Amino acid sequence: METSPLFDLKGKTALVTGGGRGIGAWAAAGLAEAGADVFVASRKLDNCSAVAEELAGRTGCRVEALECNLVEEGAPAALVDEVIARAGRLDVLVNSAGMVWSAPTLDYPEQGWDRVFALNVKALWLVSQAAARHMVGAGGGSIINISSISAMRGSREVIQPVVAYNASKGAVESLTRDLAVKLADKGVRINSIAPGPFATDMMRYLDDSPELKQQFADTIPLGRMGGEADIKGVVVFLASEAAAFVTGSTLVVDGGMLAVDAFPAPRA
Repeated sequence: METSPLFDLKGKTALVTGGGRGIGAWAAAGLAEAGADVFVASRKLDNCSAVAEELAGRTGCRVEALECNLVEEGAPAALVDEVIARAGRLDVLVNSAGMVWSAPTLDYPEQGWDRVFALNVKALWLVSQAAARHMVGAGGGSIINISSISAMRGSREVIQPVVAYNASKGAVESLTRDLAVKLADKGVRINSIAPGPFATDMMRYLDDSPELKQQFADTIPLGRMGGEADIKGVVVFLASEAAAFVTGSTLVVDGGMLAVDAFPAPRA
């Protein structure tokens, strides 16, 4: 097969949770630009509707918005059922919904821990389970979890006082590998993307401290935060036949942060 058809998603249907902004919205854009019909879902329907309208008008693909609070009982399975009812199929799931709760580690509240894990881990698992049940019956599919390089490294308190977030992404990595093995013989591929710093709402806390923001930039060998173009191609690759032999893997997209030594020299 030639290269171009490997990345073609025409005839496929995708669901992107957390699709109303940031990495989720960019993932939805990449999938639609590759030809997939896309459902974008989050708690904020207005955000999803804006994304859907823009993508549908620009790509000509079917792009629809769905409102869903994934931490509500039964909501993950109901979301997948709604997509199946509307489209008749689900080939690609991107689990991008997530949250951060920032607090000093030694004073980190139990409520914050529970809320982070409820969305970042439990809801992700339940959506994946519901999607995989359908994919197995339909002959296969691709599930892409949005993780973080925070799953693979510790971070100083002054930089990332988000201990539950980091731990939750470690759980996502473990779940990705385990499900990939368990579902490989059923045709369902499961991989994760581990972004470094991207210019999304989750990083807005750095706007309050230009010094911290510069410290972040100084740790990135490529010298900048990631943006839309940096995530779209990675999502399309993992969703498509180009990644047919890829499962249980984590694709790190971090500008080189994990590759750099522990004490990078400041930029000149």
